[in-house]
Amino acid sequence: MAANHLRAMGLLGRLIRDDRVLFGYLVINAVGWLLGVRVLLRKWRDEAEVKQPQPKTQYITQETEDALKLGTLDTLLGHYNQSIRETSAKIVCDRAVNDQETVDLLLWGITRKDYDERMKNLRALAIITDPQESLERLHRWKAYAALVRCLELSLDPEQEVLDDEDTDEYTLRDMTEKLCLMFISQLLGSYDAEKLVKAKFVEKWLAKQNWGSTEEDRQRNFAQYMRCRGNRINDIIASIRGSQAGREALERTGLLPPSSPTDSEPEDNVPLIERFSVLLPNNINIRNLREDEQARLLIRSLQEAPTAEEQRVRHRHREAMVLNDGSRPLNSEDIIQRPESPR
Repeated sequence: MAANHLRAMGLLGRLIRDDRVLFGYLVINAVGWLLGVRVLLRKWRDEAEVKQPQPKTQYITQETEDALKLGTLDTLLGHYNQSIRETSAKIVCDRAVNDQETVDLLLWGITRKDYDERMKNLRALAIITDPQESLERLHRWKAYAALVRCLELSLDPEQEVLDDEDTDEYTLRDMTEKLCLMFISQLLGSYDAEKLVKAKFVEKWLAKQNWGSTEEDRQRNFAQYMRCRGNRINDIIASIRGSQAGREALERTGLLPPSSPTDSEPEDNVPLIERFSVLLPNNINIRNLREDEQARLLIRSLQEAPTAEEQRVRHRHREAMVLNDGSRPLNSEDIIQRPESPR
């Protein structure tokens, strides 16, 4: 046992005296120290780092918006942060569109003869209104009348005749006309054309377009314009034609030929039971028939005269057919439903 111990000690002594073993031990020791120091430094760095707290999302309530004064909003509009500027601009626009006095002032401004003043007020009106949220503020008589007046002031006395079916002049129109037509088109997309017709849009602007010198030329060019154009003016015309008052205005100004009154068909005045009496026996008694018998069902259906609503719908469809002047094949655009007349 002692001999083995002495032999091991001698072997260890020879290894220690070997330079390569000593060098390897020193290298391993140095690498271990470096790794340990690196781990300690990284841990110390993570503990010493000051982390900024995450900003909390804050929402501006309606009370906060109402509390902001005009001077504060004016300052925020010039802020270097884009989000703050956009939020401030939205608050200003919401306040303006919800203030009836401000909207009336802008509507008054678009009826001035000075072009720059009309343009400035039109742009401001376009900025503060939103087609989905605040367009209803313009659905009133004063707004329609102001838009028509602005269009009337924008008429071009040197306008060329609108007889070219291959050229759309809408892109060349003045910006004031485009903005007014944009408002009218958006309004007609959500409401009917009754107030626009009452504001005399047809008489004061549409009929004053250069459709031609003679009545025949005006009607031909107007029909060609409706057939070949796809701009906002054509959309507005389609909405106007869809109302009885609008069509009467178009006929009164000579843009559409007067529609001939359609006489009621004599056959409509004959009850159905009389028309099919030749198919039924003279001595037939409905009381002797079963409930599910075909003859009884036929007689009952014939005895039920069409209601006043059915007659009105049938008569309205016949009038819609007259809207096609025969210059082109009949299509769905010619079928225009007349609104129900007030009783």
